[in-house]
Amino acid sequence: MTDSGDAPPSRPSPARPSTRTVVLRTLSAGVFALAGLIFWMSFDTAKGVNIRSDDPLPKLSDNVRKQSSRNQELEKQLTAVRNDVDTLTRQGIGATDANRKQLDALEEEAGTKALTGPALNVTLNDAPPNATALVPGVPDPEPNDLVIHQQDLQAVVNALWEGGAVGIRVMDQRLISTSAVRCVGNTLILQGRVYSPPYRITAVGDQKKLRAAIDRNATIQNYLQYVNAYGLGWKVEADNRVTLPGYSGTVDLHYAKPVS
Repeated sequence: MTDSGDAPPSRPSPARPSTRTVVLRTLSAGVFALAGLIFWMSFDTAKGVNIRSDDPLPKLSDNVRKQSSRNQELEKQLTAVRNDVDTLTRQGIGATDANRKQLDALEEEAGTKALTGPALNVTLNDAPPNATALVPGVPDPEPNDLVIHQQDLQAVVNALWEGGAVGIRVMDQRLISTSAVRCVGNTLILQGRVYSPPYRITAVGDQKKLRAAIDRNATIQNYLQYVNAYGLGWKVEADNRVTLPGYSGTVDLHYAKPVS
C-alpha cells in the first residue's frame, strides 16, 4: 500500500570520476614524487656545500700546466741523479777505457748524450685567429684550418729522421726512440710537458739532405698550401753549430694493462 502524499525527491547519487580525471591525478602525483626525488638527490649531492657557488672552477688547462711545471722540476732532479750515477759508473772498480768508450757510444746512440753539429731549424705557428683567405677563390677558413695539428708536427719530425738527422730536439726536449709527438687541442704534449705554439724543431745532420727530405714530404707540401692560403707560420733556417741536450727523462716503457 502506498502513501497518498507526494514521495520525497530521490537523493542524487555522486558522479563517478571519469577515466581522464584518474589519469591526470595519477600524473600529478608522479610529477610531485619526481620533484621530491630530484630535491633529495640535489641535497645528497651538495652535502651542505653551495653547488651554485660563484667561485670559478679550476680549468683543466690550468691543472695540466701546473702538472707540466711539476714534471719539469722532477726531470731536473732526475737529471742530477742520473749524472751522479753515470759518474760513479765510470769511476767504478774494474771500469776500463774500452768500457767507457762503449758506454759513450751507447749513450750517443740512445740520445742521452749531448750532440753538437750543423742543424736545420723548422718553426711552425698558428695563423691569426681572424685570418681570411689570402688567395682569390679560396673559401674563408674554418677554425681547424688556422691551427697546427699533430700530423703537421709529426710530418716534420719524420721527414727530418728520413733525411738522416743524427738527433732531433722539439722545443727544449731531445727526442729518443720512444718519444711521441702528440697534440691536444692547440697544445703540444711531449714527454709529460705542455707547450703552446710557435713550435720549434731542430735537427742535427747534413743540412742539404734534411732540407731535401722536407721538400719532398707530401704532408708538409699540403701544410704549405694552408700557409699560402691562410697565413699559417712556417720558417726553415740553417744553423752552422747547435748543441742538442741529452734526453733526461725516464726510459721506462709505459703501456696499457687489462683491468682485473
